Amino acid sequence: MPERPLWAPWRLEYIVSDKGSGCVFCAAAEGEEQHAKWVVDRGERCFTILNTFPYASGHVMVAPLRHVGELEELDEAEAGELLALARRAVAALRGAMAPHGFNVGLNLGEVAGAGIADHLHLHVVPRWQGDNNFMPVLADTRVMPQALEETKRALVEALAGVA
Repeated sequence: MPERPLWAPWRLEYIVSDKGSGCVFCAAAEGEEQHAKWVVDRGERCFTILNTFPYASGHVMVAPLRHVGELEELDEAEAGELLALARRAVAALRGAMAPHGFNVGLNLGEVAGAGIADHLHLHVVPRWQGDNNFMPVLADTRVMPQALEETKRALVEALAGVA
């Protein structure tokens, strides 16, 4: 099978594919290959996964292993590890991609923009001066300069050096 070009419409098969009815975070946590292959870091209670529908290269999400939808449902250990893994992701992204800043946050509830509202997840989005992040807002278009496979390779390598 010929290699896919890096410029391919960033995973068009993901956009048009059947997402199934289950939770993608639970599927990744349980090791289901379609989703688990994008996991870049794991703790005892949470894990970090590449966003397969990213706002920018390097966009990751940190989610608890347990299926919870509300911030107040997290126990103290889960909340602490969620933030600890987010800090590791920021450090790894700094080393791997040299962004100028980050957006880090939670969208709690569908009305707040959560695409998957029933499984809480924290977004870590690297930002660069002059990046194209206005594209989704103004033109309903997203531009991905890096393939997910390359982003994963760079992050896994950088995470190996993060305490």
